[in-house]
Amino acid sequence: MKKRIQVLIVDDSALARRVIQDVISTDDGLEVMATAQDPFAAADVLKTRIPDVIILDVEMPKMDGITFLKKLMKQHPIPTIICSTLAEAGSSTTMAALEAGAIDIIQKPTVGTREFFEESKVRVCDAIKAAAQARPRKVAAAPLVAHSAPKLTADAVLQRRGATKAMARTTEKIVAVGASTGGTEAVRVFLQGMPADCPGIVVVQHMPERFTTTFANRLDELCNIAVKEAQNNDPVVPGLALIAPGNRHMLLRRSGARYYVKLNDGPLVCRHRPSVDVLFRSAAEFAGANAVGVIMTGMGDDGALGMKEMKDAGAVNIAQDEASCVVFGMPAEAIKHGGVDHVLPLDLLASRVIQVCERRETKGGIGRG
Repeated sequence: MKKRIQVLIVDDSALARRVIQDVISTDDGLEVMATAQDPFAAADVLKTRIPDVIILDVEMPKMDGITFLKKLMKQHPIPTIICSTLAEAGSSTTMAALEAGAIDIIQKPTVGTREFFEESKVRVCDAIKAAAQARPRKVAAAPLVAHSAPKLTADAVLQRRGATKAMARTTEKIVAVGASTGGTEAVRVFLQGMPADCPGIVVVQHMPERFTTTFANRLDELCNIAVKEAQNNDPVVPGLALIAPGNRHMLLRRSGARYYVKLNDGPLVCRHRPSVDVLFRSAAEFAGANAVGVIMTGMGDDGALGMKEMKDAGAVNIAQDEASCVVFGMPAEAIKHGGVDHVLPLDLLASRVIQVCERRETKGGIGRG
């Protein structure tokens, strides 16, 4: 019998603990090992049993989640997911938790419509499975079980048509980036490495609704370039990175020689909204050989098919290497599908993107060096 991923839930709300436990119980590959109403109760549990993953609330009495997380990461690193309410979404506290070592962030599931529950179940269970594979884990990852929910492709949002013939109208470069588990830190490192005059950048980072606003604002403070959460029809211009808003797909579009983005409320694609595959397919269609694709840390295969479509349209694509990934799932799948030209450590991704763009401008070809 396959070992189930053991989960410890730490939340001061009895209702929240029950709802999260109910969601986890729908997946045969997961098991709630224990629940705790505060970090002190959690510490008592950890004296005798070590979970594979901790789901941690941020705001709790006696000790806040960030203080507990910092102590945990110093003494006994365990993959930890921050579980926050919409009321806490966008708070600096939530972002501080990610900076303190949390693997991922999920929106606290609530009682709602059947569709809402099904999407919450997918997101919560997938986040736990990704965290169970992430560093710093002390035990071997549990095998994953087959998903029961349908896994849609980018066809559900954007039908594949191939690169537009109008590509000759512009030589403006764009950079399309996709990341998931561990990606908040990876995206920060990448964007901080970009010069102020870099090509326009569009980013899909798997995050819940509203959290992306603060994520973008935080990056804007830290980076030389401007960073903002994308809004419908925002232009993609040099020196600016647009972050796809949580719970909305982001697609690249072009009008004449100018790029812009459209937001879409379509179904989950590759079990995500926003989806990297959706962004990459639109980049293949509307930017073609003017695009550079970057895929970073994350579980699953979102972006793998879209990256191959980008390469077929003439784009140069770069993947983060295994050693620097929190989870090597998404880059590994993109490599396996034949869509990757370069595999590099995280700290070299930004410089290689700039090299590729400059080489194209001076030589007019696709850079592969």
